[in-house]
Amino acid sequence: MRVFRWQRISAVALIFFMTIHMIVVHYPPFHIDFSRIAERMSQPLWQAIDIAFLFFVLIHALAGAYVVLTDVERFSRGKRILAGAAIVIGIAAFIYGVQTILAFGAYYAGQS
Repeated sequence: MRVFRWQRISAVALIFFMTIHMIVVHYPPFHIDFSRIAERMSQPLWQAIDIAFLFFVLIHALAGAYVVLTDVERFSRGKRILAGAAIVIGIAAFIYGVQTILAFGAYYAGQS
């Protein structure tokens, strides 16, 4: 039941973050290039928004994959292994993503 609840919470959060993402990245009133992205990503508010977006994407995707993979069995050792693997993959992906997001701040600071 907890996986189902997290899936629904992350879905609501993703509606919010996807709307922001689409408006800011895909429909800006100006030409967007790497320098504008680096400038925006160097701001702590945008870093926090993108980190939260990454968090909810990973929660939603891994919870969905877990439910699909374990839908056939009620309870087993394999289910616990899949849950553990999803947690490890999620943490690794989150750490890698946060490092990438924060690297933009260091990149832009070096360019100014």
